[in-house]
Amino acid sequence: MYPNLYYAFKDLLGVEIPFFKLFQTFGFFVAIAFLAAAYVLTSELKRRERMGLLIGIPEKVIVGKPVTMTEVFGHALLGFLLGFKILGIAFEWADASQDLQSYIMSGRGNLLGGLILGGVLGYLKYASGKKQASAKPEEKTITIMPHQRVPDFTVMAAIAGLLGAKIFHNLENWGDFVKDPIGALLSFSGLTFYGGLILASIVIIYYANSKKINVLHLIDSAAPGLMLAYGLGRMGCHFSGDGDWGIYNSSYITDASGHVQLADPSKFQEVVKASEQFFARQYGSLEHIPHAPFAKPGALSFLPDWMFAYGYPHNVINEGVQMAGCGGKYCNVLPIAVYPTPLYEIIACLLLFAVLWSIRKKVTIPGAIFGIYLVLNGVERFFIEKIRVNTKYDIFGFHPTQAEIISSLMVIGGAVWIWYCRKLQKAVKPVS
Repeated sequence: MYPNLYYAFKDLLGVEIPFFKLFQTFGFFVAIAFLAAAYVLTSELKRRERMGLLIGIPEKVIVGKPVTMTEVFGHALLGFLLGFKILGIAFEWADASQDLQSYIMSGRGNLLGGLILGGVLGYLKYASGKKQASAKPEEKTITIMPHQRVPDFTVMAAIAGLLGAKIFHNLENWGDFVKDPIGALLSFSGLTFYGGLILASIVIIYYANSKKINVLHLIDSAAPGLMLAYGLGRMGCHFSGDGDWGIYNSSYITDASGHVQLADPSKFQEVVKASEQFFARQYGSLEHIPHAPFAKPGALSFLPDWMFAYGYPHNVINEGVQMAGCGGKYCNVLPIAVYPTPLYEIIACLLLFAVLWSIRKKVTIPGAIFGIYLVLNGVERFFIEKIRVNTKYDIFGFHPTQAEIISSLMVIGGAVWIWYCRKLQKAVKPVS
């Protein structure tokens, strides 16, 4: 596993660059997911604009307006913060055993680096504004097309999505939140995808309505990108080892170096007793450890064992037991291998993205593509929950997880939405 890009470059290329400790693997893939989704959304919006399904609206802009000191100060402040922390990390924070998050949240940094970068960004903003300013600023009316608002959509989705993901995660793990609310809110880990999707959707739809963008065509355009972003985001979960893995596969154990080994069922109990302290801390009792045995079938012998069971060595949350001969911050491995559910979701969501992308031109009912996305995503997540570790609720004798509840609602809501869109199209279709 690669908690941050420093470990990835060290393992894959044999190169140690302390500065890369700044870039968390999970955050890196989340950024890639946003960029990929923005590209797909832009491409699909342009296609619908060429078909006349989406139109732009005129907006007034002031050309030649001089830059304000507030804008200059804002860029200078941003430069100072970046220089203060980034250069501080580059030159002062090089010990792999130190906590990067604590360093970022602290008052430590490189003052000279902050002043230099702050001055540079402030001057560049001033020089750029002065160059574009004219003696007589004039007001012009230009047409803004929907695809030109994708940067706005992306920023809104990033802010609202991360906020929603954090809120839903803490609701799902309320006991942990109550114990340390400040730590839970400021932590870089602990994100629930559906929480982000729900809040981001509300914010973006509200914004689209204010800009007179056809919401049905907008959500259809966004559906393939959302599926792609989910799959890419799960890469961050898998490669960092953030804890979003499955239950234990009791047919496999992990050795001290982190490699998985096929073992008979009796070995499972032996390893549990050997790591009794770890399991007791996790589950309170050795009798309530979630597990299911499944050995790799002979027909699939060509596939690697880690596709069926994985110990997530060097995981970012330091879950498990100490690895032999490892020193530093990330030296834990799960004593019993788990089902690598993020890997399964990566494969499933990339395939489902291909399905949505291939049918987007064939399904002509406005809004239906998004309904199909809801159904596909809900079904995928509902079944993966069967082998995932998650907090469960007690509802009238049933014990569903938050994701199972939401995914079920997504499937039902998606089906109802498709029916409504079909009915809506028939209602507006002219009689021949």
